[in-house]
Amino acid sequence: MSFRTIDPAQLTPAELHPFMVGAIAPRPVAFASTIAADGSVNLSPYSFFNCFGSNPPILVFSPANRVRDNSQKHTLQNVREVPEVVIHICDYAMVEQMSLSSTEYGKGVNEFVKAGFTELPSQKVRPPRVAEAPAAFECVVEQVIELGQNNGAGNLIICRVVMAHFREDIVLPSGSGINPFKLDAIARLGGDWYCRASGSSLFEVPKPNRNLGIGIDQLPEFIRNSEVLTGNNLGRLANIEVQSIPTSDEVAAFRHEPLVSYTLSQHPTDSARQRHELVLLGQKLLEEGRLLDAWKTLLLAGLVVSG
Repeated sequence: MSFRTIDPAQLTPAELHPFMVGAIAPRPVAFASTIAADGSVNLSPYSFFNCFGSNPPILVFSPANRVRDNSQKHTLQNVREVPEVVIHICDYAMVEQMSLSSTEYGKGVNEFVKAGFTELPSQKVRPPRVAEAPAAFECVVEQVIELGQNNGAGNLIICRVVMAHFREDIVLPSGSGINPFKLDAIARLGGDWYCRASGSSLFEVPKPNRNLGIGIDQLPEFIRNSEVLTGNNLGRLANIEVQSIPTSDEVAAFRHEPLVSYTLSQHPTDSARQRHELVLLGQKLLEEGRLLDAWKTLLLAGLVVSG
């Protein structure tokens, strides 16, 4: 396997930038509204952004100096004058308007107007919020940290959330969080590319901190060394507590499941083929989220191996 190895010191910022933003992706977008000392409003998206704590609730984004000419963004100038910002999360329905707002209009031009967004008054800060955004965080700016003064240098704007707004339809019925399908958030890739966090692009990975998984090193050797099962498959199998692994009686009973019986019956005299087909079936069940059934199928394959 070959790699392209790059020493940042040997490239210009313009040459390095597409590698950085192309590989470190997807990145959530902070759609930031700010206000200058004279009251003029600015609205602009930034993909150097994330959440960095919930107590206190901290968001950080970075309007980097322009790579082209080392000039600074109006957002950065504004938060130095009025240290407040509203950070919005953008959904797919507003991505083209959001992109339009990133046009380098002159200082004092209101991108709410240019991009066709509706201003709503905020409750605790002076910049207005975007009515069309599914989520908005009113923030006070705690600190601005310059990471350099050269072209492309970042300026970390550390924001403390003082009020948050979530469109009612994106909130889970339980009220315990956000429905990612309803949120339909977008994120930045490199160049002109974005991705959409909804539909077939969403998948779940159970958090290991919910249980004490046995680890890949404790998987049966024939599973661990399988040429069929992927690293993701092994990781999911290994995220099981030892007491949850099916017993030999459960495995034996599962042999009579119609799909398993059918699989075994296709090659009654060829144990190697049975073994292979059972592993494929176990992989399919695993990818359908049927962890215990996948374990039973794979352990049956192990019995075929030993038999």
